[in-house]
Order: sequence, then C-alpha cells, then structure tokens
Amino acid sequence: MSRITFTRSSTRALAVGAALLVTAGAAGVAVASGDDVTHPAPAAKERAEPREAAALTGKAKLFRKTTEDVTFTFDAHLAKRHNGDPGKATGTFEFVHLDRPGGEGGWAKGRIDCLLTGGKVASATGIITKSNIKKMVGSRVGFSVHDQGKNDRLGYSWAAIGGPDGTKKLTKCNSAAPFEKVKKGTGDFHVTPWNPPYPTK
Repeated sequence: MSRITFTRSSTRALAVGAALLVTAGAAGVAVASGDDVTHPAPAAKERAEPREAAALTGKAKLFRKTTEDVTFTFDAHLAKRHNGDPGKATGTFEFVHLDRPGGEGGWAKGRIDCLLTGGKVASATGIITKSNIKKMVGSRVGFSVHDQGKNDRLGYSWAAIGGPDGTKKLTKCNSAAPFEKVKKGTGDFHVTPWNPPYPTK
C-alpha cells in the first residue's frame, strides 16, 4: 500500500504526489574590462553576494514499484532581506499522485509560507490553495528534501497518517524526515543553504 494517500467521502483512499517544475534564474552581470581585481567594481561586489537567503526548487517523481505516478514540484525562496525570518518565505509547491500515468488520483497546489535549509537539507511548509479534494483547501502541509544530486530524498508531513487530513494546525516549517527516494531520470531538487544570523552578544 502506498505511503501517501488521502480519502474522499465517496471513494477509496488514493495517494498524493506533486507537480510543477520551477527553477530559480540567476542574473548575470558582465564584468567591465579593466576592472582592478584587488578593488572590485560595485557590480562585481553585488555579483559575489547571494541572491537570496535560502531556496528549494525543482521537480521529480518518487520511486515506486507499482504503476503509481507521484510527482512533487517546488519553487520556494527566502529573500536576503528576510534572512532572519524563515516565515517570510515565498513561492509555490504542487503535488500529484495518480494510480498510473494519466490515470486517476489526487492533486494539490499552494503557496509556501516557511522555508528552512541547512546544508543540502530543506524543510518547508505551505498552504494548499487548490485541490481536487475540497477538504484539503486552506490546510497546511509540510515537505522535507535532501538534495543529493539526482539521488534526492523527500518527506512530507502526512507520512505517519496515510494522507493529508486537512489540518490547519501544523506548525510552520514542520515535516517528516526525507525517507522517500526520487525515481532516477525523472528530475532533481536543488537546495540553497541558509546562513542564519547568529547573535553577536
């Protein structure tokens, strides 16, 4: 039996997964010829600084021995100006789980409301804004990703209960350990490490 399922009052439990590829673009700045490398020009200094405090992006399918087709997609970002507040993260997520490619199943998409990353591990939550399961709309769900370079792992907040249950009480950035495997050749997740602002006194 699949680990990720959700129920409808009139149907049997179906599993959930995810969809929507998003990648973060990087703005490049050309270096003017003749720049003094010992005293970089202002544009060079800006280019050397990180564009954002943290990020989780990408799309991939989960490994299954059955015909199930499970896809997760993330486009989550924490702006540099919000480095001290992961709860100000923005972006989107989407997940889809079908009993077979092109078959029946469930889907949901929503907005990210928290993002924490440490090294190549990310934990994020978001509010579901659209789904084919009405009771899920407005609920918070959590995700975790271990970016291992095309051998990634993924977890989700409903791992221990079988499926998203429509809860609005899940705390921000809370999820299960990334226990699922990504199916080879189906995509990749990317985690940008966060550097938290440690107290100086």
